[in-house]
Amino acid sequence: MSGGDRLDMTGGRGDASLGAYDNVDGNGDPSIMTAENSDMSGPTSRIYFSQRLRLHYVDWGNPGAPPLLLVHGGQDHCRNWDWVAERLRHDWHIIAPDLRGHGDSQWSPDGNYSMAGYLYDLSQLIHQQQLAPVTIVAHSLGGNIALRYAGIYPESVKRLVAIEGLGPSPKMLAERLKRTIAERMRHWIDEQRGLAGRLPFKRMQEANKHLSPEQARHLTQHGVNQNEDGTYSWKFDNYVRAWPPYDMTVGDVEALWGRIACPTLLVYGKESWASNPEEDGRARHFKTAMVVSFEKAGHWVHHDRLDAFIDTISDFLGEKAA
Repeated sequence: MSGGDRLDMTGGRGDASLGAYDNVDGNGDPSIMTAENSDMSGPTSRIYFSQRLRLHYVDWGNPGAPPLLLVHGGQDHCRNWDWVAERLRHDWHIIAPDLRGHGDSQWSPDGNYSMAGYLYDLSQLIHQQQLAPVTIVAHSLGGNIALRYAGIYPESVKRLVAIEGLGPSPKMLAERLKRTIAERMRHWIDEQRGLAGRLPFKRMQEANKHLSPEQARHLTQHGVNQNEDGTYSWKFDNYVRAWPPYDMTVGDVEALWGRIACPTLLVYGKESWASNPEEDGRARHFKTAMVVSFEKAGHWVHHDRLDAFIDTISDFLGEKAA
């Protein structure tokens, strides 16, 4: 990771999923607290390969149980699921991948991160580990990937929970599509140039008022590397922040949603910036989807309302968390 990726250690979580340490002493030594782990050890790190990239995932054990994939959001990492995994690991064989360019997975050599690449990686993990039919719980970007995968391979997904995973609202997409391809390309090129360096982030808890100091420290502990000079840098590639200038069409994505055959739960926080699909009309494209909204929760529902989230998805998935 380059010197331009070094953290301003006064900062933290911005509009992405990660941020810097809230408590750091004069030598840059962070105060770290991990997620509680009651009676079992933590997960095991493992590697798989996709399009020549060395990709990382954690395996929470219990291989005889049904497989459950936990897929994180943009600029996040697989360990953001630790609190969820600890509750569900007794009933499920949990695997949580780091998306390409995120966490401990390899960065794309050319700095490009397309939905097609993310979809291929997820498909390869499920194929290589023989997980299908698999249950998936995914957040934000991870939810977007999982929903498309379930439309491409409806026979391979048993149940699906997507936390704010439908992507930009119809209003936002309409605004974006008003720009010509030349304008979109120019914007993307300018954005790529700008992402060669990094600006300080807001504190984690300024972006998500529901996040506790312990959660912030745990998420950051697993989201940074220490540099040779003792400073810290984000693990994720800064180029993952860029929205690609072209993607599947809106019609194509809606067609994939319509192909999903498994029971699907679309989760939203009532205090989030994300648009509720029941209100904006997107839910009508699904055959088997239910929409659930959580009070006192923002974009990270699984952090903001952990107990209620676990109760809801445990009932939906047909397994009760221990």
